[in-house]
Amino acid sequence: MSLLITNIGELFTNDSHARSLPASAAVVLDGERIAWVGAAADAPAADERIDADGAAVLPGFVDSHAHLMFAGDRAAEFGARMAGEPYTGGGIRTTVGATRAASDEELRGNARRLVREALRQGSTTIEIKSGYGLNVPDEARSLRIASEFTAETTFLGAHVVPAEFRDRPDDYVALVCGPMLALAAPHARWVDAFVERGAFDEDQARAILSCGKERGLGVRVHGNQLAPGPGVRLAVELGAASVDHCTHLSDADLAALTSTRVECMCHDGWDTTVATLLPGAEFSTRSPYPDARRLIDAGATVALATDCNPGSSYTSSMSFCIALAVREMRMTPAEAVRAATLGGARALRRDDIGVIRPGARADLLILDAPSHLHLAYRPGVPLIRTVIEAGRAVFTTDSSSTPDGVPQ
Repeated sequence: MSLLITNIGELFTNDSHARSLPASAAVVLDGERIAWVGAAADAPAADERIDADGAAVLPGFVDSHAHLMFAGDRAAEFGARMAGEPYTGGGIRTTVGATRAASDEELRGNARRLVREALRQGSTTIEIKSGYGLNVPDEARSLRIASEFTAETTFLGAHVVPAEFRDRPDDYVALVCGPMLALAAPHARWVDAFVERGAFDEDQARAILSCGKERGLGVRVHGNQLAPGPGVRLAVELGAASVDHCTHLSDADLAALTSTRVECMCHDGWDTTVATLLPGAEFSTRSPYPDARRLIDAGATVALATDCNPGSSYTSSMSFCIALAVREMRMTPAEAVRAATLGGARALRRDDIGVIRPGARADLLILDAPSHLHLAYRPGVPLIRTVIEAGRAVFTTDSSSTPDGVPQ
């Protein structure tokens, strides 16, 4: 089944090789892929048609960092922070207890709710981490359930050291590298570690990430969130696809991230470590924001993601993160949208998403606005009119839709 989207006011392709498009552009989808992009007047025939009525069309958002496998919430912790208590990351252990006590169906139901919530806000690709089980059976089942919702699953057994191993962290590292990784790896694409004081030091993280690489997993790193540290340099050393947070960067960190400058994000530079910025975490913890301007001006590849989790960033809205990035991190609206789409694709080492070009996956958004600028210009306003995932409209606010927004 083919679908023509026509009368597009602004087509934000992320494809630097595309020729200039007119004010009224069109896209043709054929099944799960994009088949054609060009002027509406030249569009080939298709089985079905959507009139964008002058609205902007973007690639679907790519949320490359989310923690959706959990139970419970930490609203009281958030309230305490807003009353002045600092964020230390220690509340993770609270969620571990709730997650271990939850049934499979409770974990599945919560993940389903959040994936659906994210999809309705335009995230057509989402990465999901484990990391709230922190024992062999609960890490394995978290990833098994996560794999029902996405191919981008990440083993985060190295989130924090659980309470029962508090006085013997090296024993926990051995458990992660051994039985835990053995059961988790078949359900994961990535391995991750939280490299931070109070979590895992450089040597512990290197051991865990290296064991993951030996089992064929790609590497991701939580680094430099709460203070300067070795996370960024370790990520680059190990060829990680991304290092996430990047709030506190030294000149050496910046040099490591820009050692391979990429002129075109579409296809080149797959060995580059992406700096994934998570402004929802800074918003929710009243922490300093990363300096995105410094990263971009130096030539680093930057992604934006939600960091959706119950403690430090309980948002699934990429639009909200775009607005924060523009207001608080000195990104232009175009840079922020690119980071939330193509940047996220690069952080997952994918070239089939985050871009509108023939052959790419047919994940697109139609805004209820004429330009991408409105995502930052109108913060908090639900501007996603239609979400197309793999060539099918899965959500729309058009009057012809059902109460859920799913086309009839």
